[in-house]
Amino acid sequence: MARRVFFSFHYKNDVNRAMVIRNSWVTQDRESAGFYDSAEFEKVKRTGTANVHRWINEQMENTSVTVVLIGSQTLSRPFVQYEICHSLARGNALIGVYVNHIKDMRTGFTSMGQSSHMIIGQYDNGRPAYFDEVCDGIYDYVYDNGYDNLGNWIEAAARQHGK
Repeated sequence: MARRVFFSFHYKNDVNRAMVIRNSWVTQDRESAGFYDSAEFEKVKRTGTANVHRWINEQMENTSVTVVLIGSQTLSRPFVQYEICHSLARGNALIGVYVNHIKDMRTGFTSMGQSSHMIIGQYDNGRPAYFDEVCDGIYDYVYDNGYDNLGNWIEAAARQHGK
């Protein structure tokens, strides 16, 4: 079953790595959301945080899984944290995929990975919420053969949530 997936990533640092995944995803006849044009995002960003949040919410409509592409600073980015928290609130399954071993198309370099044990928000009682505690799985795109397995990871997470 094809799933509509929202991809969350740190645009400035990891757009080229994200495009590698998006391009492989598209060649497998899958539909994705969360791949937006930087000019569009910058335009919305200038109108304020509330408008960015509304725009992200619209991008997530009709998605059942959120895939966070984890680079060197991804989990500490405020809009990524919002995307994660909004995904959880709407009941999306959530997986993390390390992209730091994918070479940047522009520079040819890989990046340092970020720990998945990062605070991405807090619970109603004030207790911190850690990404690795709220997600349904964490993988490495290169070492875990994401090209062949990303669809399986997404499907497994969706089924865990009855989607």
